[in-house]
Amino acid sequence: MYRDRIRLKSLWGKVVPAEEAAFLIKDGMTVGMSGFTRAGDAKAVPLALAERAASEKLKITLMTGASLGNDVDRILTEAGVLSRRLPFQADPVLRKAINRGEVMFVDQHLSETVELLRSRQMGPVDVAVIEACAITENGGIVPTTSIGNSATFAILAEKIIIELNLTQPLDLEGMHDVYIPTRRPFREPIPVVTAESRAGLPYIPIDPSKIAAIVVTRKQDSSASILPPDDETNAIAGHLIEFLGREVRQGRMGRSLAPLQAGIGTIANAVLHGLIDGPFHDLTMYSEVLQDSTFELFDAGKLNFASGSSITLSAGKYAEVLPKIGSYKGRLLLRPQEISNHPEVIRRLGVIGINTALECDIYGNVNSTHVNGTQMMNGIGGSGDFARNSHLAIFVTKSLAKSGAISSVVPMVTHVDHNEHDVDVLVTEAGLADLRGLAPRERAETIIRNCVHPSYRELAADYHRRALQRGGHTPHLLEEAFAWHSRFQQTGSMMPTPLAAE
Repeated sequence: MYRDRIRLKSLWGKVVPAEEAAFLIKDGMTVGMSGFTRAGDAKAVPLALAERAASEKLKITLMTGASLGNDVDRILTEAGVLSRRLPFQADPVLRKAINRGEVMFVDQHLSETVELLRSRQMGPVDVAVIEACAITENGGIVPTTSIGNSATFAILAEKIIIELNLTQPLDLEGMHDVYIPTRRPFREPIPVVTAESRAGLPYIPIDPSKIAAIVVTRKQDSSASILPPDDETNAIAGHLIEFLGREVRQGRMGRSLAPLQAGIGTIANAVLHGLIDGPFHDLTMYSEVLQDSTFELFDAGKLNFASGSSITLSAGKYAEVLPKIGSYKGRLLLRPQEISNHPEVIRRLGVIGINTALECDIYGNVNSTHVNGTQMMNGIGGSGDFARNSHLAIFVTKSLAKSGAISSVVPMVTHVDHNEHDVDVLVTEAGLADLRGLAPRERAETIIRNCVHPSYRELAADYHRRALQRGGHTPHLLEEAFAWHSRFQQTGSMMPTPLAAE
């Protein structure tokens, strides 16, 4: 019975169908929706908006925590509802609309969106649509499998629509830690001093009079598309484990390492999976997304505690973990993403940040977002928050893409998300480059020797040798810096001779 989950009885009369709730959202409004990497997203009201757009003009600015599941971004894009989207997305249909210039996409560091809202540099938020598993006796919102930006959306919004999802287990209650930083310029230090620190409330505190509608839903989160580890990701994990073992032997950290962070996706998940058989123990995580590998490490007895902003799992792991989520209580916290990604906390805890590069160059600059410098993929996400502030900023990627037609290590990246000053370690299946303390010329030699695939290594070395003859602190041949990318566009391969079709 859904009323058992609405503990403030005065709200019982707010329960309405999704179609009725959606009428609270008008053309031109800014809407903040829950959802962070497919988890805890609004599932009914967005679909009702798309249906309305078939018969009336309806354009909105949509803010979320990160990407949405259940094809919501696709459906809203196809219905023409989105005029502006931020701060992150991962939907192929929306991506094409962004690259055609039909939807204005604002790519932001995930820690910054609500800071801009609070300081009124963006916004205001007209309506917040937040998924919950319960509403407390005082009207507090108990989130589901993510917090993301939901807390600040709800606090700042003029009206709130709650999607009460009955498929989300009540055992999630108590796993959230909602802490909102005080206002600038008199902000106090954030009281998170370990991954386990609990600083706030287990619910989102709001004025219940702002709750304009409650929609009861029964739809599960979308599962993540995570491929199992392969030979290349196993090699990347092996290089990284060997490097971390060397850090331990040299006395830079203990066998429990430092709190771990890993970005979303197959490669980062596989790297953490590799720690199951590694020599480290009593691990902790201070991350954004808790993926399959988090629970595999828990179950293997390697991980003591994990702090994140969402739980995003593959279909099999979701079916296994969610029914017993209560068994992880006491070892798991979900925080607002401005806290999970906050520079102050990341630097205080000395996090080991592991994120995925789309491409990197021979000097250590990393492109996380743009294909050939112009075509947006997903967004920078939280990788910049962690790269700039982590104890170790590690980027991982396979050295080749498109069956070898693309080298992921190039003379110069076509778009810079993380400059060389923020990158400590690069890892491919070919090897690992420790860039700490190296000048640009030394970085180039190290990256070419260790990270470039053998089929491109001599090409990279030749470019660097000829660039050195020109001189400079960071030697480049400007007329050739993007020659590999141009060759791929012209011939289908970065190699001087196109690869034979496979």
